[in-house]
Amino acid sequence: MPLFVAICQDKPNHVELRLATREAHLAFLAANAAAVKLGGPFLDSAEKPVGSLLIVEAADEAAAKALLADDPYAKADLFSSVELKPWKRVVGAEL
Repeated sequence: MPLFVAICQDKPNHVELRLATREAHLAFLAANAAAVKLGGPFLDSAEKPVGSLLIVEAADEAAAKALLADDPYAKADLFSSVELKPWKRVVGAEL
């Protein structure tokens, strides 16, 4: 199945919203571990989270978008933007 990279940028000054929804977000990731292959936050210079990067496996772009729309961060309207790109692993750990 194809892989997709989601580059999600938080809205400015929304760290509190991110932290308030973090447990639900982590539960979502655990429940979708078969599809969410890799992920983690982007950090600013003070190491505060300012966005997320996820690599997801999905049948197609529509399925990847549907999965991302169910993320509690997306439902809480945390992101100012989400960019989804098809991606191919060439080197590094198997996903």
